[in-house]
Amino acid sequence: MKKARAWLETHGVDYASHDYKALGIDAATLKRWVDLAGWEKVLNRNGTTFRKLAESDRADLDADKAIRLMAANPSMIKRPVIEGGPELILGFNPE
Repeated sequence: MKKARAWLETHGVDYASHDYKALGIDAATLKRWVDLAGWEKVLNRNGTTFRKLAESDRADLDADKAIRLMAANPSMIKRPVIEGGPELILGFNPE
């Protein structure tokens, strides 16, 4: 997140930040992100929070189940999520 913010500021890009880990995230926003990018890209399966889930929660994932998991555990959302227009950028890559 620090690198993404620094890049945006260095390049003069105005942005608004929403800390969904602290403030939460609504299911409608998650659904929009999943519709744009696919739940497989929005859900961070490499993080500790996901790996600590019971096997039954990690099994048989689909879009609806992934949205429920991310709404209940915002730490499972890949960061940063950058919205701007019709496309969604997940994660940070300076290129």
